Amino acid sequence: MITELAVDGLAPRRVERPGSAEELAEVLRAARDAEEAVVPVGGGRALGLGDPPERLDVVVETRGLRRVIEVSQADLTASVEAGVTLEELDAELARVGQFVPIDPFNAPGHTVGGVLAAGLSGPLRLRYGPPRDFVIGLRVALPEGRLVSSGGRVVKNVSGYDLNKLHLGALGTCGVIVAASFKLFPRPAHEVTLEARPEEPWAEAARALALPMPPIALELIGDGRLLARLAGTREGVTRMARELGWPEGDPAAWARHATAGGDAVAWARISVPPTRLREVLERLPRGARWWASPGVGVAHWTGDLDPASVTLVRAAAEQAGGSLVLMSAPASLKRQVGAWGTPPPTLEWMRRLRDAFDPRRTLSPGRYVV
Repeated sequence: MITELAVDGLAPRRVERPGSAEELAEVLRAARDAEEAVVPVGGGRALGLGDPPERLDVVVETRGLRRVIEVSQADLTASVEAGVTLEELDAELARVGQFVPIDPFNAPGHTVGGVLAAGLSGPLRLRYGPPRDFVIGLRVALPEGRLVSSGGRVVKNVSGYDLNKLHLGALGTCGVIVAASFKLFPRPAHEVTLEARPEEPWAEAARALALPMPPIALELIGDGRLLARLAGTREGVTRMARELGWPEGDPAAWARHATAGGDAVAWARISVPPTRLREVLERLPRGARWWASPGVGVAHWTGDLDPASVTLVRAAAEQAGGSLVLMSAPASLKRQVGAWGTPPPTLEWMRRLRDAFDPRRTLSPGRYVV
């Protein structure tokens, strides 16, 4: 058994480290034929997401798939293999003055494939949306050993079914992402970080979001601090900062904020309509550690979460039309309350899709909703 890559206490019998998409597909085919259970792993930063696996025989690491396939500065697109980390991708795109706005928590070390399979996003979602909005193509290895592609390497691609979204956030249950293509964005010419601790943080956050040119990221920390990221031309950013009227902060605060969640005993993500976020967070236990993106209705709660509190807050989130998902937690807590919450009304359709792509339950059995 290989304990360092255990998932919720369950260790694999072996670890495969393929060096190409073709090798990875062959590993999956062989595992399927041998009726082995496979969990794909990228950077391992989101390995705590999901319910405990029903079984685990093989961990397939994707870090060997590290090619930058293509960067088209003129088309604002890039294609990379799944094992490339977000930091490596950002450094490559910096050469052409562009970037992909994916900034998940528990960073650094997330791989492209891992962050897409886990459905992660961060503060920049306020301005740019979640990754599903700018992933334009995927290449995926199926359990039967085939490599299939969806979308393409150009933005204007409207033919066929939109199978990209099938794999985003699905924890590899319908196939393992081996490459992805993105729509890119120009790097802002100028950025400024502002930080404030107002008497009424929720009201001040609402004021910032209502500005004609709102921040590209706005975070409300549980201790009452507000962190804003302004970007654009120097003149525009100067005007935005003047309208907001907050003191200038440390730009490195965003890098520190990105590490949040990594040292938590347990970590839950709350997603609700933005207008309901505050009332749901008021159900957290006194003294709870949390941070939120008020503009998108997402909050993160970390600490020694107990089953009763998780059940209470999850019920409030679901009543508000949202969800509470355990991003990581002791296996005992997951078994008591579940990682995902109440199954969605589309559960039967999700099961049919899973049956079509992975009828033998080779990939991550038990970790996802289906």
